[in-house]
Amino acid sequence: MTTLGRSGVPVSPLALGCAALGNLYTPVTDAEAHATVRAAWRRGVRTFDTAPHYGLGLSERRLGAALGALPRDAYTLSTKVGRLLEPAGTADGDDLAAGFAVPATHRRVWDFSADGVRRSLTASLERLGLDRVDIVYLHDPDDHAGQALREAYPALERLRAEGTVGAIGVGMNRTALLTRFVRDTDVDVVLCAGRYTLLDQSALADLLPAATARGTSVVVGGAFNSGLLADPRPGAAYDYARAPDALLERALRLKAVAERHGTTLRAAALAFCAAHPAVASVLVGARSAAEAEDCADRFAEPVPAAYWEELRRTGLLPPDAPVP
Repeated sequence: MTTLGRSGVPVSPLALGCAALGNLYTPVTDAEAHATVRAAWRRGVRTFDTAPHYGLGLSERRLGAALGALPRDAYTLSTKVGRLLEPAGTADGDDLAAGFAVPATHRRVWDFSADGVRRSLTASLERLGLDRVDIVYLHDPDDHAGQALREAYPALERLRAEGTVGAIGVGMNRTALLTRFVRDTDVDVVLCAGRYTLLDQSALADLLPAATARGTSVVVGGAFNSGLLADPRPGAAYDYARAPDALLERALRLKAVAERHGTTLRAAALAFCAAHPAVASVLVGARSAAEAEDCADRFAEPVPAAYWEELRRTGLLPPDAPVP
């Protein structure tokens, strides 16, 4: 276990991202969601991440139910603020436009005000069935940077000072604003999704050096870039859309090199994310017990040094990117 920044909040090296528990793209049953969480738990995962956005609260409800029988001090739980869920007045239609196969019972309202932060956290605790969470992230404040910095961040600071939460941070998939939070605030952690992977090392330019200098922890999400690095094939997703041909070709080259060296692309993708000294935890999504087991297996799988040497020699990996 590693602690986040100066917070003292521990995280396991491998964490479970629970967007799939909110029916990301396709439905998951309650039983499947429960089995996914318990499989991750059996394999040593002690950090779980969710958000109101994931399935209009369904992910939080399912995660809380699955963790309910486990000792509260034995795991670390994070959720997010920035989107309030308000009743839609009708359950007509679905939420697939936002990526989730759930009835459109609520609508998301952006709110990075101080009051919005507290209201969001209160509602999350109710859905989770818990009296506290360990980490709260500002979720995707890309188009709301001013309010997030002026109002939401100070509200999180107060919650941390009160002891309501143990650590505070920001989660998004663009590095510039994450870097600004690292440099200009006292966040404990940033969740960087998709910008530090075998296909995209853009976080090396700004975020990771800033986090190292400030002693801010980084949780890396999107290690598989939405699936392309898990199973590169025509039609595979990259950043929630169909992968461009050039990236598919690059992913297939990375896979071929892995197989020549007796390892797997999934193992290499996870190992790469974990290797940077600023990274405290790697967050992976799973929608079944089998996927959770596979992620744990691949995370434990050694990747030969010769693999990294070939990637650097062939230009598939920059020379300044740390490797295991």
